[in-house]
This record gives sequence, structure tokens and C-alpha cells, in this order.
Amino acid sequence: YPVSLRSASLPLLHLFQEHFGFISDEAIAWIAARLGLEKIHILELVTFYPMFRREPAGRHHIRVCRTLSCAMAGSYELKRAFCKSAGIDPHVVDHPHVGAGPHIHTSPDGKYSIEFVECLASCGSAPVCMVNDDFHEHVTPDRAQELLARYA
Repeated sequence: YPVSLRSASLPLLHLFQEHFGFISDEAIAWIAARLGLEKIHILELVTFYPMFRREPAGRHHIRVCRTLSCAMAGSYELKRAFCKSAGIDPHVVDHPHVGAGPHIHTSPDGKYSIEFVECLASCGSAPVCMVNDDFHEHVTPDRAQELLARYA
């Protein structure tokens, strides 16, 4: 087993997110203290991996890839279609306040939330998204409502 406890960072982050739904500043501080690391080392992991959230999300969380391949294949239109289907104001999503930090937008009923994320590592099947932990490829805006209906 590695001498450094750093290797326990990811499993602990997964446990915190599974239990609390997101990774708070307090969680980062707690993990860093327990593992004898600087908080920045834990924050680096949280901000690098798209599966970790820094704020609460809806019961069904949608992540839409926005990197080049997905953007060229229609991920921006896909995100707007998800917003429309979930009852999230797409204008707010497209025009966040400067300096507002991560942008998870949640439907009024708390059922859905959506965010753009960096690469989901399936550029050849763009546009791609995740709903909760389920990965979806070649998702067109026309399929957004149908896809959300599976999680209703």
C-alpha cells in the first residue's frame, strides 16, 4: 500500500458526494486534515474530475459535455433542450453572472439540475451527456425530452 495517504483522496471524495450530494469546503478541509494533505490538493481533484460537484444538485443531475467535438456536434443546443424539458430558464443558464462560480442550475421542483462539464471522454460519439451516472452518446436536442422521461 502506498506510504502516502493521498491515494485515499478519490475514494473519500466519492463517499462524501454519495452521502451529501456534493463536496463542500468543510468536506475538503476534513479530507485534507485526515490525510495530512493541503486543502489545495483535494480541491484540485474536485475541480478536475467532472463527476464531483461543489454545490447541491437536483435528484437527477445532467452533465453535458461542452468541449470542441461535442460543441461542434450540438451540445449547446442539447443543453438548451434539456433546460426547456426540465423547466429551467435557458437564458439564465446561457448568461451566468460573472464570478458566480460553478453553474449548476436546478429546476423549480428540484427534480433536475444541469451543468456544462469538460470532456466526458467520448469525442467520437458526440454530443455526449450523463444523467446521474448513466452515460449517453449521440444525444440530439430532439431526444432530450425522451431521455428525461426515463428518469421521471
